[in-house]
Amino acid sequence: MQRREFLRLLALAAVGWWWSVQMADQMSGMGGMATGMDMGQTMSFGGFMVAWAAMMAAMMLPAVLPVIRLYGLAAAAGRAASLPFFGSGYLLLWIATGLPAFFAWRALEEPLAAGDPWTGRLAGAVLVLAAVWQVTPMKSVCLRHCRSPLTFFMRHGRDIAKPLGAARMGAYHAAFCIGCCWTLFAVLVAVGTMSIWWMVALTLLIVLERNSPKGERMAVGASLALAAMGIFLFLEPTALERLI
Repeated sequence: MQRREFLRLLALAAVGWWWSVQMADQMSGMGGMATGMDMGQTMSFGGFMVAWAAMMAAMMLPAVLPVIRLYGLAAAAGRAASLPFFGSGYLLLWIATGLPAFFAWRALEEPLAAGDPWTGRLAGAVLVLAAVWQVTPMKSVCLRHCRSPLTFFMRHGRDIAKPLGAARMGAYHAAFCIGCCWTLFAVLVAVGTMSIWWMVALTLLIVLERNSPKGERMAVGASLALAAMGIFLFLEPTALERLI
């Protein structure tokens, strides 16, 4: 039964990628760039939140497979509630981050569509912010929790035999994930796009820094790349439209 639920979560991530690809195709078919204006014209608040939820499932579920696998073993042994309770707590907190993302996106839609130079500089500044966050102590603390599923279970695994406790644990893990990755998703908002290439690149980074033996070094290396791109955009803000 737990293996079936595990496969369902994988299927949910696959559906998230499928939905994101469909959205990217629709927006490219409407005139090329998937800008904030495109999003504002094609999506209501509800539509945006559905798209955001799909993006969260697509990008984050692959990164947390070790935690999900460990939780599934505990559930199979009768020590934890069913896996979907943990997964729902995890995804609900991530989906909630779509609220500020929506309003930021809407605020940027017209300037992005008009190609205002300051939007390129803003994207550059957000990339530099993401670069700085990659090497902060808070990022390191959150990343260590994400890289150590067993330690996380020992600290936050109380009352997970109850559905509410399992959902709470999922939300706790999401909080550490958000601590690791919030600036990367801020980059997606700042460039005004749900570009599949941006999603793939950032998902690969998130998966590697959490699950690779050299993940912490990769986080530092990514900081250098983000900083270089941010400085470039700040100096050449019109290059933003070529990146999206």
